[in-house]
Amino acid sequence: MSLEVNGKDRNAYVWTLKGRTWKPTLVILRINRAARCVRWAPSEKKFAVGSGSRVTSICYFEQENDWWVCKHIKKPIRSTVLSLDWHPNNVLLAAGSCDFKCRIFSAYIKEVEERPAPTPWGSKMPFGELMMFESSSSCGWVHGVCFSANGSRVAWVSHDSTVCLADADKKMAVATLASETLPLLAVTFITENSLVAAGHDCFPVLFTYDSAAGKLNFGGRLDVPKQSSQHGLTARECFQNLDKKESSEGSAAAGAGLDSLHKNSISQTSVLSGGKAKCSQFCTTGMDGGMSIWDVKSLESALKDLKIV
Repeated sequence: MSLEVNGKDRNAYVWTLKGRTWKPTLVILRINRAARCVRWAPSEKKFAVGSGSRVTSICYFEQENDWWVCKHIKKPIRSTVLSLDWHPNNVLLAAGSCDFKCRIFSAYIKEVEERPAPTPWGSKMPFGELMMFESSSSCGWVHGVCFSANGSRVAWVSHDSTVCLADADKKMAVATLASETLPLLAVTFITENSLVAAGHDCFPVLFTYDSAAGKLNFGGRLDVPKQSSQHGLTARECFQNLDKKESSEGSAAAGAGLDSLHKNSISQTSVLSGGKAKCSQFCTTGMDGGMSIWDVKSLESALKDLKIV
C-alpha cells in the first residue's frame, strides 16, 4: 500500500506501508514552482503531478536503481496545471490548466507497461504526445477534469461556471452548458451519462448528458435544505461558523445562514463505491474541513424530480 503527497516545497513523497510503519521515499519532480495536483494511475504503477511550472511530471518506480524517477510533459501547456485524471487504459492523461484548456496527453512509459491498444482519442501514443483533443470551449481556469468509466468521454469544469463534455465516439464533439452556479471546482462521472459537480456554492449538483442530442442538461441540486423551525445559535455554533467560513466576528451570522451541508466551497468530489459506471456512493470534501458521503439511491428517493441516467 502506498500514498503520495506533494506540496509547495516542489517535491513529492511516496509513503509505503511496511509492517505497521509508513516509510517515505523522496521523489524529485524537477519543477521550480509549487505542485498543485496529483493523481495515481489506475494500475498504481505511476502517478502524475501537475504544477505551476507549466509541466506535468509522470513519476514511476525504477526497479534497477530502487528509486522514483519522473518524465515531463511540457508542450503545449502555457500555464499552471490545476487538474488531472487518468484514462482507464493507464496511458492517456487529461489535464486542465490556467490557460483555459483541457488537453489529453499520452503518458506511456515503456519501462512499466505494455504498448497500449488504439483508442478513439488516437492510436499513436509516444510519451508526451498531444492526442486528438484540445478544448477551446471554455473561458476560465479548468478546475476539474474527469474521464468516464469506459474512457470515451471526458468532462471538465471551468472558472467561468461552464460544464463541458467531449465525446470521442462523436468525433470529439463538445457539449457546453453555462450553469447558473458559482464556479465549480470538481467533477466526476457517476454513470456514463450523469455527472456530479461542486464548487463555490457549497453543494453538489447533477448534470446529465443526452448522447442522442449531444447536449448537457442541469439535473438539479443534490443538497436540498430541510425545512426546520428557526432557532438561535449556541455559543459553540458561533465559534464553528467563524472557523468554517474564516469570517470576522461581524459575519458569523452570514456563515450560519448557509442552507447546505458544507459551510464552505467543495474542492473535491470522488466515487466511493460502485465505480464511475454505476456509482452507489460518492464523497465530497470541502474547505470547511468536512467530508460528506452521499448515497445515490437515497438521493433519488428523497428528490422526486431527480433523474440519474
